[in-house]
Amino acid sequence: MSQLKIPILNLKPQYQSISEEIKEAINRVVESAQFIMGPDVKLFEQEITEYLGVKHAIGVNSGTDALVIGLRALGIGEGDEVITTPFSFFATAESISNVGATPVFVDIDANNFNIDPTKIKDKITPKTKGIMPVHLYGCPAMMGQITEIAQEHELKIIEDCAQSFGARYYVTSSSDDSLCKDETLVTINGKATGTIGDVGAYSFFPSKNLGGYGDGGMIVTNDDQVAENARMLRVHGAKKKYHNEVLGYNSRLDTIQAAILRVKLKYIDQWNEGRRRVAKTYNELLADIPDIITPEIPDGHVFHQYTIRITNGKRDEVKAYLAEQGIGSMIYYPVPQDKLPVYKGKYPVNSVSDLLGEQVLSLPIWPELEQNSQSKVVEVLRQAIK
Repeated sequence: MSQLKIPILNLKPQYQSISEEIKEAINRVVESAQFIMGPDVKLFEQEITEYLGVKHAIGVNSGTDALVIGLRALGIGEGDEVITTPFSFFATAESISNVGATPVFVDIDANNFNIDPTKIKDKITPKTKGIMPVHLYGCPAMMGQITEIAQEHELKIIEDCAQSFGARYYVTSSSDDSLCKDETLVTINGKATGTIGDVGAYSFFPSKNLGGYGDGGMIVTNDDQVAENARMLRVHGAKKKYHNEVLGYNSRLDTIQAAILRVKLKYIDQWNEGRRRVAKTYNELLADIPDIITPEIPDGHVFHQYTIRITNGKRDEVKAYLAEQGIGSMIYYPVPQDKLPVYKGKYPVNSVSDLLGEQVLSLPIWPELEQNSQSKVVEVLRQAIK
């Protein structure tokens, strides 16, 4: 193996650029000894509402809990159905199943890896209570059509924003969403992902665009009652301590994580722009390589992952060759959710999702990734394709 050593993600440059601020934030919490629901949690929640332009933000202990509590706060549970994408991390469908509802999978659009809104209506039944779009890889889903479908059928929308913190939804003339009603587009155009539906759920897992130094999550909403429900559910179902009203969870965002994330929130737009720069450079460098489809770069995409499609049937061989040459890569996701053992055999075929599961490969990306390193990645990828 060569000495190139370019990982799929390198968090060290980011830390080095803000290390003194991070140390100060951690020390502040340690010296205060307020580790659970300390002042930094409330301050971080306030800063999130200001950044996203939303009324309420409720810190929880993971992105998965943000989905679970968000669903329950909306009143979705036993006997309900929630429409979602098969092409996502298991937490998406798992959260639906864990509240007693049933995930209903709708195939994806191959151009943006997100749920195909033109296929949603066929899956709506009297049991359908919600739609859970996932803004995969940081690319906003087609929220114009999804919003109109939800309004027409009186469905709740919970946005899975685990990979899309800082992303914004924009309508373009090339988007099918441009056919939506003007009032819909005016209402949602330019809004942050997570603030378009009834609930937005975020993850602060360390590898995310806005990542902590451990687990963490956030629920956002403009609905006062949903916010009250979520706050109660995160602390064992109690509005008042020792007066538990419902079965809830121990799901609080740690104060140390909130303090760290407050530091990092100041830089998120800068870092997201760095990711877009890396993605544009990759697209240029990869343009002439056969058997590779590069991702679209719509406005608002924040590229949590830079994911290509390898169409010659040799994705796994290419990945292995990259590894031999010291280049990191990942497959997100090799097995769609509907094909996982827990659900296998229970759902009809989602052909686009299945195809992309055999083609996708995510390349190294982080905001500070230098162009010469990208050139090396592409050079090795070119050799692998040959």
